[in-house]
Amino acid sequence: MKMVKCDCTNGFDRICEEAAAEAAEEIAAGNLVVYPTETVYGIGADVFNEVAVKNLYMAKNRPFDMALSVAVSDKNMMESIAVLDENADKLIKAFLPGPLTIIIEKKPEIPDMVTAMSKKVGIRMPDHPVAMEIVKRSGPIIATSANLHSHPDATDIDSAVRDLGQTVSLYVDSGPSKLKKPSTIVWIMNGEVEIVRQGAISVKDIEEIINA
Repeated sequence: MKMVKCDCTNGFDRICEEAAAEAAEEIAAGNLVVYPTETVYGIGADVFNEVAVKNLYMAKNRPFDMALSVAVSDKNMMESIAVLDENADKLIKAFLPGPLTIIIEKKPEIPDMVTAMSKKVGIRMPDHPVAMEIVKRSGPIIATSANLHSHPDATDIDSAVRDLGQTVSLYVDSGPSKLKKPSTIVWIMNGEVEIVRQGAISVKDIEEIINA
């Protein structure tokens, strides 16, 4: 287990870039990484490495029938793993990068283990420079809270370490989470939009964009 610190308060500097690069290397090696986002700390792994994904489930003590979300760095990366529609485009344009998870139809490239055999996948585009740089370097990674299943979300690195300990190869500490609440989750199915969980973005804001 290793800890690296980077402060992005005054911008994305060389230290932050080096931290992101090291995290991407760990993910490429099949290891687990805890990284900062604007909502809560996340635990990541290579979505295409099923051994790493299995290890992530086990580290969190998360049931294998509970799907995991995926972080991407831009719309092009999102389109490489999911099928977007008009409503998805509206939400992407309005809120991403930001505290929103969009559940949409997945492409076959995403392992069924990630989505718990579902044909849908939840996708995040975190509004945090370290998270975005990690994903740019490594490709899509798992985006789920860095805590044990049923425990409170980790809004600082110490909470993540207490829960996950040595199961994680690298912790990237960028200070307390800005929003301290999870992303809002929306499910798009057959052109309809359902709010699965209200988080940092309100239902009203989602509805205004969809109905515009």
